[in-house]
Amino acid sequence: MAAIAGFPIGMLWYGPLFGKAWMAETGVTTERAKQANMVKIYGTTLLLNLVVATSLAMFIGPAADLQNGLFAGFMAGFTFVAMAFGVSYLFEFRSFRLWAINAGYQVVVFTVMGAILGIWHK
Repeated sequence: MAAIAGFPIGMLWYGPLFGKAWMAETGVTTERAKQANMVKIYGTTLLLNLVVATSLAMFIGPAADLQNGLFAGFMAGFTFVAMAFGVSYLFEFRSFRLWAINAGYQVVVFTVMGAILGIWHK
């Protein structure tokens, strides 16, 4: 369940919420997106999210509850993922706006995954 949490969040995040801004920042066009192998992208995304959810579950531990899961998920997303993105984005000369979009998505997904895992343990 936690591994699929990113799909509906991503649909909203990279769709109506920040889709146009993300496309402008990355240079991805609607035409290019239509050419993508979506089975490969979504299948690989699911596999990667399974790895993330498994690792996050081990990080949270078996005694977690909703509050602990939310906190651990947020902290992992913000301090590990978002800050690591920040370092890479600085050296790649990417914009703060793109960092905020992509890092924000990861923080939200990790927080939701943490909540799901926290509830799941109880």
